[in-house]
Amino acid sequence: MTTIRSPLATNLRQNMGFYVALAMLAALYLVYNFMHPRGFSAAVLIQNSNESVAIIFLAMAQTVPVLLGGLDLSVGAIMTLSNCIASEVVNGSPLQIVFGMILTLASGTAFGFANGLIVVYGRLQPIIATLATGAIAIGLALFIRPVPGGNVDGDISWALTNDLYEFVATYGLFDADAGWFKPISWIPVPLLIVVVIAFGVWLPFKRTITGRTIYAIGSAEGAAFMSGLPLNRAKIAAFTLAGFFAACGGLYLAIQTSSGNADITQAGAYTLNSIAAVVVGGTSLLGGIGGAIGSLVGALILRVISFYFRIVSIDPLLQPLVEGLVLLVAVSLGAFRTLQVKNRLNLFR
Repeated sequence: MTTIRSPLATNLRQNMGFYVALAMLAALYLVYNFMHPRGFSAAVLIQNSNESVAIIFLAMAQTVPVLLGGLDLSVGAIMTLSNCIASEVVNGSPLQIVFGMILTLASGTAFGFANGLIVVYGRLQPIIATLATGAIAIGLALFIRPVPGGNVDGDISWALTNDLYEFVATYGLFDADAGWFKPISWIPVPLLIVVVIAFGVWLPFKRTITGRTIYAIGSAEGAAFMSGLPLNRAKIAAFTLAGFFAACGGLYLAIQTSSGNADITQAGAYTLNSIAAVVVGGTSLLGGIGGAIGSLVGALILRVISFYFRIVSIDPLLQPLVEGLVLLVAVSLGAFRTLQVKNRLNLFR
């Protein structure tokens, strides 16, 4: 007898990891604000948003190759390279600043495109290819910025790391004290940037043939090939988009800190955290399940956990242990459905 499930039940089954992560984020951040002396204030939200943007973009960057069934170990390095480039070119006249930002994003995107070409036509495993290209990116970053420093435009640094009120007031777009604007003037610009990129780039791409092909490759590459889907184009697009998201993270990091830093340790840490955020957000490392929005939530969970250490008296030596235990619980809950099935096809029913 065939069981007929409603669309809502099917959606819940297929995206259980995402919904678990979303519920965990809401609970963690709500409790954090209750415990924080200045919780539920715009100042705390702006600070939290600023500290979360880079890891969010890195998690989104990691998501696309993971959906193929691979890993991109160069996303942290591409972010670092983009950060160093931005520290050199995001200054001068308004036109020069815009050109510098475009150049920064184009550089990271081009590096991701090169990753895709190497994986597809070099027939190398993504984890091996990107390990090598990541080292190249770090080398280029060190060449551009051998010591930390830079000169990012002060106005854009201030405007993009505060709320909408400060953004409008900095550039005099209109009267920042207008009555119609006050209800939304508290919204953090960094949060708005993430939402615009996530919903303006990822969601439209996901619905294209290339985006659907990425999911098909991760689910069953052989079946995708037999269906005549553009596999090579999808793989190249996946790594190109990963490079773009990583460049967004590097550009924002330069704007936030007004400098560039070819920090190898930082690049490695961000790469590892991006993988953790992807898993916590409900994306399967086997490929074909998940998405960048889930990874966005996963990245926020990682960041909120680190926020707790400011207001809870935990020995710094024990902080990695606590963070690891929380992550283990989150990943285990997200993977619970996968552990229950004996046939992987059941995950798509």
